[in-house]
Amino acid sequence: MIKHVAVAGGLVLALTTVAPLGAEILEQVLVKVNGDIFSKSEFEQRQFSALRSRPEFANTNPNSIELQKAIGEITPELILDAVEELLLVQRARELNYVLGDEQYKDILASIKKSNNMTDEAQFQAALKQEGLTEADLRRNLERSMMVSQVQRHEVIEKISVTDEEARTFYEAHRSEFTTPSEMTLREILIEVPSSDKGINVAQDDEARAKADDIRQRLVAGEPFARLAAEMSASASKANGGLIGPIRSDELAPELRQMFDKLKVGELAPVVRTTRGYQILKLESRTDTKIRTFEDARGAIADRVVESKRRAALQKYLDTLREQASIVWRNDELKRAYEQALARRRQQIEAAAPAGAV
Repeated sequence: MIKHVAVAGGLVLALTTVAPLGAEILEQVLVKVNGDIFSKSEFEQRQFSALRSRPEFANTNPNSIELQKAIGEITPELILDAVEELLLVQRARELNYVLGDEQYKDILASIKKSNNMTDEAQFQAALKQEGLTEADLRRNLERSMMVSQVQRHEVIEKISVTDEEARTFYEAHRSEFTTPSEMTLREILIEVPSSDKGINVAQDDEARAKADDIRQRLVAGEPFARLAAEMSASASKANGGLIGPIRSDELAPELRQMFDKLKVGELAPVVRTTRGYQILKLESRTDTKIRTFEDARGAIADRVVESKRRAALQKYLDTLREQASIVWRNDELKRAYEQALARRRQQIEAAAPAGAV
């Protein structure tokens, strides 16, 4: 953890203003939202948390090009999330949402159980490793709860999906509710030797004749698995030539057409491949399955609700933003925030599926 902390210490160096000589700074403010501040140390912690799980930065110099590039990539979304979270927390306070003592104890017990912490010492050690006090943890849990409560009561509970919207979505995304046909094959590969000079015609003819002979033996009733083990140059020989299952839509069109004409158990004509001649048998095949609208109704509703939730939450946040006083103390972070906001709006608009209005 010490190595990670050393990295985090320089994360916002390029984004923060320089204090006049002799000035005493208790906390450097990056932005004020309705009077609440978001500080340099808070932002560093968010950057640290975002990068701490990436092992490539464990021993990275704070001034390295790789780290600075990673910081540049995550900073816009982080500052946007930070401001929007603060807006939602402020709204939660207006609605009198708080994390009660009993609720906190229940959450804490669940955290300890899920992390197999059997005593207080383990819990305190884990907090120390994360650089947190229990007061920090409670504050983080309360903020998370407040944000979740506001989103649920102010946004999610007001979303509904009509039957028409669900059916429109289903028709526009029918392929997503379709399970393609799958097939299992057996193969025998007769390899054609090659060299820098190319392929020897006589050797190619010999391999083709051998493949034709093996196919005739298969037609006569000899076991495919045995001949594959004895004759095939493919790694599948160890499994009796078995390959798959293979989705039909993953096959080349000409192969798919060829297998469409075969019944299970039948042999395909000998096929020339880049390595030689291949004998294929259709071992098994499943039919294409399309989930009916009624069967997929729950999944459809979830998809449409999620799309609506993102759009409705963005609209709700825009309203809070318009009513808020947001005062920036760092112009570079302000530009990063505005870029991330514009990008998120574009993504939400582009991702909105048919039927989600």
